[in-house]
Amino acid sequence: MRQGEVFGPFKDRVDFLRQRTVVDRQLTTVTAGAPNFGPTHDCRERAHVPPLLHVVADALLEHLARYEYGRDGLIFTNDYGDPLRRSGFNTTWRRALTKADTEPAVLHSLRHYYMSLQIRHSASVTVVQERLGHASASATLGTYSHLWPDSEDRTREAIDAALGESATRVLADSLRTLSTM
Repeated sequence: MRQGEVFGPFKDRVDFLRQRTVVDRQLTTVTAGAPNFGPTHDCRERAHVPPLLHVVADALLEHLARYEYGRDGLIFTNDYGDPLRRSGFNTTWRRALTKADTEPAVLHSLRHYYMSLQIRHSASVTVVQERLGHASASATLGTYSHLWPDSEDRTREAIDAALGESATRVLADSLRTLSTM
């Protein structure tokens, strides 16, 4: 999810039972403590419904056990129950990265990291597209195509796995026959 999409969910947008989230808007600004919502980044008409990962569900449940919902059920708020502001969050984020002794990074980097893990573990273009909420596979490929394994390597591995030792023996016998001719 993008930063505004993360800051915007109310309790009715997270379904722990079905293990999914509904992303149909993002927090755009905060005016006098009141949240202002707008369409998601790509202005998709239907809601984006990524799966709720177990590690995220656990962290959310821990957060909800420690902190009350904000006004109207907003999940992430400041100490006063007001919606998060990007500037305040970014300051806290930078401090956390410094404390963890990690490289400086923006929150959006986690989105790319998540997708690179999906691709590394054989997620298809359509699965990655759905997880990102992209309108088309071409948008996904435009950003992430360099991360998918080379087709030459994949086809070689597939044939080697399917034919295995029997193909090696046939090829070796054929080469011996050719060398004696």
